[in-house]
Amino acid sequence: ILLIKPSSLGDIVHAMPTCAAIRRAYPKARLTWLVKREWASLVERIDGVDRVWPVESTAAGWLSQVSPLRAERFDLVVDLQGLFRSAAIGRLSGSPLLVGFANGREGSPWFYSKRVPVPQVEMHAVDRYLLVAKAVGAGESGAPEFHFRIPQTDHEEVERLLTRSGVTPGTSWVAMGVSARWPTKRWPVESFAEVADRLQQEESRAVVMIGGRKERADVAAVSAMMKTSAIDLTGATTVGLLPALLSKASMLITNDSGPMHIAAAVGTPVVALFGPTSAVRTGPYGVGHEVLTGKVPCSPCFSRTCHNTLPLECLRRVSPEQVLTAARAQRALPMVPQ
Repeated sequence: ILLIKPSSLGDIVHAMPTCAAIRRAYPKARLTWLVKREWASLVERIDGVDRVWPVESTAAGWLSQVSPLRAERFDLVVDLQGLFRSAAIGRLSGSPLLVGFANGREGSPWFYSKRVPVPQVEMHAVDRYLLVAKAVGAGESGAPEFHFRIPQTDHEEVERLLTRSGVTPGTSWVAMGVSARWPTKRWPVESFAEVADRLQQEESRAVVMIGGRKERADVAAVSAMMKTSAIDLTGATTVGLLPALLSKASMLITNDSGPMHIAAAVGTPVVALFGPTSAVRTGPYGVGHEVLTGKVPCSPCFSRTCHNTLPLECLRRVSPEQVLTAARAQRALPMVPQ
């Protein structure tokens, strides 16, 4: 079985229950996951995956995989990406059965031998992907499952990193994700700074900034406005280490981002700031999380450019006090891993 879900970080996490359902239905099958190379280390830690098939993001990178994929003689290809490139590579793999969404984009449904209808737009991505699992004979069996196989070496590396950064082993700390790929998803830096300061001053809880190397500027902007000093791990961890890192956090306060979904998957409470996107479709999955957004007529707009008269009003309407209240409430609620 070939599962095609090359990106992005959050979408890969959303596909985990579908992977688990297929594995449960076909325990003797060899399950391969095709993913963009930048996310491969995360997929390597998803339980039920036998082989990770990394692919470069370029068209040439995709085309170079046609012959090797055909040589695998897959019995079934599941395309959860629903785009031209993913559907085409699925067809070119030579598999007799290619399954994807009936409402896939860029003409992708034309490639499928089995099209899965999506009954409604307003459903979470996790539940939408599970429709495909059901269509290939992997029906629901209890709650959707998110299972990482985190090696002990990951936990040890994270502990060393936290200790070197000043986090005493066993102490409670709050992870904070202040960046996002879309500018329209970013809560104001001054608001993040106030929340981080007050958590450290009033709650005596260390704040640890997380993110990739490309997000260092956003973290630096928040840190520059703080009165206290947060621990900065931006760019210090790989994608593959995120499950281990976030499993040790007491909470994650974040914009709508990939790490948000990893935190929810490992059972870490999330307080998320949503503006242009829909929490119904892509919010932190499961119970015990809090999503805050300003109620404005144009939200969710799903746009990377804000056209509102008051820029980013949907996010700016959320106050630091609201986030702190949500964070305090989350602290009192024990979380159970998904």
